[in-house]
Amino acid sequence: MVGIDPGHNGDNYTDPSFINQTVFNGRSSESCDTTGTATDSGYTEAMFNFQVATYLAADLRAEGAHVILTRTSNTGVGPCVNQRAAIINNAHADIAIDIHADGGPATGRGFTIFEPVAFGPNDTVIGSSEAFGNALKSSFLADTPMPISTYDGTNGLSFRDDLAGLNLATEPKVLIECGNMRNATDAALLVTPTFQEDAATAMAQAITTSLTT
Repeated sequence: MVGIDPGHNGDNYTDPSFINQTVFNGRSSESCDTTGTATDSGYTEAMFNFQVATYLAADLRAEGAHVILTRTSNTGVGPCVNQRAAIINNAHADIAIDIHADGGPATGRGFTIFEPVAFGPNDTVIGSSEAFGNALKSSFLADTPMPISTYDGTNGLSFRDDLAGLNLATEPKVLIECGNMRNATDAALLVTPTFQEDAATAMAQAITTSLTT
């Protein structure tokens, strides 16, 4: 079973009281969710995340995998980040990925992979999550034209203890910021179906590698 969490949701902006409520993320409180970012032309992160997740789910199902998604459309609100973690955990996923695109500085380019820091529920999956992150970095470099981030993390990796999706994970899990929507060069890639399909291919490859080695 593979868990896929396409970050945010297309209608989050319609219900600020819901997405601004605070939830426990395993260490402290954070917002239930946010609207996510967008390119200068208005292409939303929520749509990007969902498109890549759709391609990834299709790729994995073609390989015979069972897949659980935290949302199945881009027209809803939520669920909250802690609920997203619970959906994947309760499905007893063997591995999971959170799909995002960043809203970084306009001069910055590239992708970053966030990995969990040990704290309670995720203690037993830190090593396997790190191995998954390394596999994903390699496949993303091989299968997409997106470079490693010039502004976040170290050599494409960042260890985060402030995200519910990573803090509460009971399976190997990483979050990937696939590129920077606020950078014109990255944005021109992120909005294209070709890049979205390539990103999904890279994710599927890393998932398969992690589950079979």
